[in-house]
Amino acid sequence: MAENKEKKQVQNDEKITENKETKKEENKKQNLITKEQYDELDDRYKRLLAEFENYKKRSQKEREGLYNSVLGDIILGMLPAMDNLENAMKAECKDEKYKQGIELVYKQFKDFLVKNKVEEIPAVGETFDPSVHEAVSSIQDDTKEPQEIVQEFRKGYKIGTRVIRHSMVVVAN
Repeated sequence: MAENKEKKQVQNDEKITENKETKKEENKKQNLITKEQYDELDDRYKRLLAEFENYKKRSQKEREGLYNSVLGDIILGMLPAMDNLENAMKAECKDEKYKQGIELVYKQFKDFLVKNKVEEIPAVGETFDPSVHEAVSSIQDDTKEPQEIVQEFRKGYKIGTRVIRHSMVVVAN
């Protein structure tokens, strides 16, 4: 009887050991599945985060582009008034106070343009560039370089790299 009890105990111990090993293998399989799921979710999270960051950058650029476009349109509407003020400053005037008033308004316009990062396009003495200049005439002048701008009829302006208004110029051949 004692031998039967020992045999049963050994068999029970073997079954317990087998059950433990089976559970360990099942746990390992479950851990592998869980790790794969975690890696997949982690990868999806990282991709989603990268997509969101790209979306934020893209929408910021679009907002800036729209702002500059609207600002450019507004300034384009103001430029004829600015041209007229420049012409008024060049005209002879007997009333010095009147001339100072025009100069003050012109200066306010210029300050507004500077504040909004609007730059004049350089013209006279520069080489003609069709992306920023509009040639309205050409002259023969051997003292000037080919394609050199010799006169400016109307100033051009730009915001950053965007041209608001091209310069109207005379070019030497």
